Amino acid sequence: LYLHSHDTGRYIQPYGHNVPTPNLQKLAEQGVLFRQNFCAGPTCSPSRACLVTGMWPHSSGMIGLAHRGFVLNDYTQHIVHTLRGAGYHSTLIGVQHVAARPETIGYDQVVRTPSHRVEHVSPAAVELLGQAPTQPFFLTVGFGETHREFRDPGPAEDARYTLPPAPLPDTPATRRDMAAFKASARILDQGMGAVLDALEANGLAENTLVICTTDHGIAFPGMKCNLTDHGMGVMLIVRGPGGFSGGQVCDAMVSHVDIFPTICDLQGIEPPEWLQGTSMMPLIRGEQDQIHDEIFGEVTDHASYEPKRAVRTLRYKYIRRFEERTSPVLPNCDDGLSKDVWLEAGWRSRPPETERLYD
Repeated sequence: LYLHSHDTGRYIQPYGHNVPTPNLQKLAEQGVLFRQNFCAGPTCSPSRACLVTGMWPHSSGMIGLAHRGFVLNDYTQHIVHTLRGAGYHSTLIGVQHVAARPETIGYDQVVRTPSHRVEHVSPAAVELLGQAPTQPFFLTVGFGETHREFRDPGPAEDARYTLPPAPLPDTPATRRDMAAFKASARILDQGMGAVLDALEANGLAENTLVICTTDHGIAFPGMKCNLTDHGMGVMLIVRGPGGFSGGQVCDAMVSHVDIFPTICDLQGIEPPEWLQGTSMMPLIRGEQDQIHDEIFGEVTDHASYEPKRAVRTLRYKYIRRFEERTSPVLPNCDDGLSKDVWLEAGWRSRPPETERLYD
């Protein structure tokens, strides 16, 4: 069961943020929380393509957004085709974002929903699990939350008592913006919780590997579409057979490209030759403390062309831009209250750095 959200980063309760997500907290307490998991490309389609192909964006071909015409070099490299050879039936519900038409990918079943919002995606997944499938399955359930536009804050999301994310100044506008994000996260958590409850109710929880993650950082300035940890750092909670249990926390650096080879390792499937990630099973079995000396990230195109690359070790991160623009690429930051705050403070005229080195 591949549960995934839009634009959530690590801003959920199990990562220590004041963003209540009780169902994801419960999942973390039952499984393994990866505190240093990173996406390989902090934009929507490239990130998702990395996970389902086990390749970096420049290798898979998905260097921009699928709905803007970017495609995988070879859709048979999608994980559903490898799993089909091992006897798995694949179903898509909700967001996929690696093809303009979901039929292009090759799922055995595509369940259409009126939208990608929780209120449509979650019931469809619950209904499917209620049919108690007997064949091994790969079920992807993708939610539009927490993408902008955010949900309206409720009583539990009072802007007066809300702290904006780290790159943003603490102002009334950024507090209101973050309060709306928290409302979307609450809705997302309810939707994911309903799917997890259905897995349990139908006797499927014990022998199902749950992979819960998101595509990239949250849709705030300096986060989504950026190669700092604010953009690349994403939640990853895995629960199920093979040692993914017990409320463990893993501090090893891992990447979305590692998930495909991990599934192959766990299931005894011969890994395809194109995989560029590394199985995480040595971490779970306690054989290694790390599986990477470094991990990589890249952005090429989002709403606009903005090529940049990053390499991160345990200590350092180096980021390099490959375009000579003297002002920020504003279309690559989602509109919202926080963006307005940055623009009012002169962000439009601030030259972006060609290089950054973080210790």
